[in-house]
Amino acid sequence: MLVLTRKLGEQVIIDGDITVTLLATDRGRVRLGIEAPSRVAILRAELERRSNREMESLQDLAKRASRKYASAHAELLLTT
Repeated sequence: MLVLTRKLGEQVIIDGDITVTLLATDRGRVRLGIEAPSRVAILRAELERRSNREMESLQDLAKRASRKYASAHAELLLTT
């Protein structure tokens, strides 16, 4: 991890096309401005984690539904 010290208004440029600007500080919090191409997804870490958990839940639900469908289909085949 690269750790930098920045003053208000100073910037960090990442990979030539992403710019992070320190906009404000207040009571232990910082306000950042991020400029990046539209192809770059920018998410707060807590939203990324929540999104990953929701995706895992949906995948689990899909697996259970698939097993239930396969079981019902096999039962139908056996009874016909």
